[in-house]
Amino acid sequence: MPKRTDIKSILIIGAGPIIIGQACEFDYSGAQACKALREEGIRVILVNSNPATIMTDPSMADATYIEPITVDTVANIIEKERPDAILPTMGGQTALNCALGLEEAGILEKFNVEMIGAKADVIDKAEDRNRFDQAMKKIGL
Repeated sequence: MPKRTDIKSILIIGAGPIIIGQACEFDYSGAQACKALREEGIRVILVNSNPATIMTDPSMADATYIEPITVDTVANIIEKERPDAILPTMGGQTALNCALGLEEAGILEKFNVEMIGAKADVIDKAEDRNRFDQAMKKIGL
């Protein structure tokens, strides 16, 4: 897949607080995403409400926000930072819910931010039991 030259900055939404011994994969995958994107010359903006993660190390992102992962808070960060894209798939359920809320509130469209990793409709289809059931039946499962 060719590199997208239209994306210069990406907002990554972290997972927030985790239970010790659980969900560390979100921190690891998010930290790896930050490193890989920065190596490609993409400006990384990170929001995570958990200061005790590898992701929130100052060397991981170009801008780090240790703030609650809510639609209002992330909308304010989007308004200030103006990312080209948002990547919620590194932050588990918390980030996915926030991203869907941003989409539903019209924030992503208002600031021309593309959701990457998984589109809102795909996330909704995976979350909605009826839509998921229909999708599985459609492919014979």
